[in-house]
Amino acid sequence: MKTYKKLVRDKIPEIIEKDNLVPICRTLNDKEYQIELNKKLVEEVKEYLESQETEELADIVEVIYSIVKSKNISLEDFEKIRIDKVEKRGGFDKRIFLEREEEKESERT
Repeated sequence: MKTYKKLVRDKIPEIIEKDNLVPICRTLNDKEYQIELNKKLVEEVKEYLESQETEELADIVEVIYSIVKSKNISLEDFEKIRIDKVEKRGGFDKRIFLEREEEKESERT
């Protein structure tokens, strides 16, 4: 017997059954779902940081999409929010690493 106590993808119970095991599951309420999605996001980010595999990035995106949907935001609206932020503040394409900020010379004296 293996204990998980975590949010899993929708088809995991079927996969467990195919292995001749019995999955013991329950459906989370809204509050529990939000909490478990946040835990899952942390879990998937850790897995990506350890492996650096693209498949783990796909898992992160899937969790993010689930969080967005659980907040009753359409993926289209979410994408608009993302694009708006890129237009206002930029993306990360230029690889800028900010060390610090300093006052201009004229403002120091």
